Amino acid sequence: MKRLFVDSNIVIDLVSRREPFYAEAAQLFSMADKKQVELASLALTFANTNYILLRQMNSSQAKGVLRKLRLLLKTLTLDDKVVDLALNDDTFSAFEDGLQYFTALENNQDLIITRNLKDFKNSGIPSNDSKTVY
Repeated sequence: MKRLFVDSNIVIDLVSRREPFYAEAAQLFSMADKKQVELASLALTFANTNYILLRQMNSSQAKGVLRKLRLLLKTLTLDDKVVDLALNDDTFSAFEDGLQYFTALENNQDLIITRNLKDFKNSGIPSNDSKTVY
């Protein structure tokens, strides 16, 4: 089964039903629900997603959404090694992208799914947008 690392923007597209990206994100997570792929993301993605959800709903509702998300999305830890790699690498202009890339690399992910392909153009892991996963 392919191990797909999901960029934060795809997760936020799904849970906040952000158009015009929601349908593609929903299809990706449906594949995970059917056990066709294994999805994973950085633990920090849950905090970032909660922040966005709190603009749309109360805390209890947001946690309910995150609990459902957690059923389909494996959480990868952020550790000292990954932080150091991201801090000392000039490949990524955005620090968060470096954190996501090195977490995916350290956890042997097969592909990075993102809407911002240019952010991962120099990565050692192939990247696709959510339209071209299947």
